[in-house]
Amino acid sequence: MARYTLKVRRYKPEQGEGPYWDEFKVDLEGSLSVLDGLLQARDREDGSLAVRCSCRAAICGSCGVKINGESTLACKTQLGDAHEAANRRPANGGRSGSAPIVVEPMGNMPVLKDLVTDMESTHWEKFRRVTPWLIPEGPPPEREYIVPPESMIDVTQSMACIQCGACVSSCLSLEVDPEFVGPAALAKAYRFVGDPRDSQAHERLHDLAEDPHGIYDCTHCFSCIDACPKGVAPMDQIMRLRRLATQEQEIEDRNNGSRHEEAFVDIIRKKGTLDESLLLQESYAAGVKGKLMPKPSAIKGLLESIPTALRGIRAGKMRSLPKLIPGVHHKLPGDAQKHVRRIYEHAEEHRTELNLYIQGEGGEEEGVPGAQGVPAGEVGPAPDEEGDR
Repeated sequence: MARYTLKVRRYKPEQGEGPYWDEFKVDLEGSLSVLDGLLQARDREDGSLAVRCSCRAAICGSCGVKINGESTLACKTQLGDAHEAANRRPANGGRSGSAPIVVEPMGNMPVLKDLVTDMESTHWEKFRRVTPWLIPEGPPPEREYIVPPESMIDVTQSMACIQCGACVSSCLSLEVDPEFVGPAALAKAYRFVGDPRDSQAHERLHDLAEDPHGIYDCTHCFSCIDACPKGVAPMDQIMRLRRLATQEQEIEDRNNGSRHEEAFVDIIRKKGTLDESLLLQESYAAGVKGKLMPKPSAIKGLLESIPTALRGIRAGKMRSLPKLIPGVHHKLPGDAQKHVRRIYEHAEEHRTELNLYIQGEGGEEEGVPGAQGVPAGEVGPAPDEEGDR
């Protein structure tokens, strides 16, 4: 039995005061969860402490909070691990064993009381935005829709989402643009875009590509991947949506997302590093012809990008002259660029989607689809989910 200090961010709207910090001492084994510590604090010290929970087994997703600044599930985080993490933080000042475990409500969501947030406006409303159900073609069959199990493998990762909101809480894009559809909703969108029974893949992709707060609003910060307790990797699913929209459906969106992506890839292929000033021009007016005879939409887009470019200069992102003049940015030294091109060629020849639920870490385990000796097509039925059959 050990004693841990929980530093909890409190907020009681009925008192008409702002948020404040409260500390609780709990006596529990280090192998028990932070949620166990919160429930003990509520039972023994302050019954008004508001915390949301249900299954206590990392299945329902109810107990999402921020622990030591990281979005996670309180029931999945052990007190001992959280204590060690708290004392590794630079803010602790090197005082061994003295830092409390800091527990806060999830980010990017309005706080209702203490650790309970309003997930309706920032999670469920956007979840419904992506039409999270199958839209099959034609009249319904006499019995259920049946597909080969192997055709569902690609969507198993996005199907594992428990809607805890940890990725939404940690999303940096949502901090900048609260209208961003968000990682959880877009991961769910891929679950249906990738389903062979859905007949609206193009319409779904076109809708999310045209939305200025859709698939191209993600900034690739990887925060949602780190936060997800189920390995759904929402950013990976967003990138899959983008690839389907640009490469398979060839959707030219009004947000210039597809052209921006194409320009980004082409510049890295040629130079190895990103020429950001050239990227702006190539995104809106690609090639010599595009620059000599730019379309009105290209001129409009370039003019609207001036404030962003100025912010980059003020922030020191473009300090040297080569970074300010398009096309002057240097290439990689020596034969390094050859290695970059070789990577591109390999990627073009081996367009393999890595799904952590079927290959990758743990892929050598017996019976895991995608593991050595276990062909992806020789697997059992896809995980159950509403409308999966």
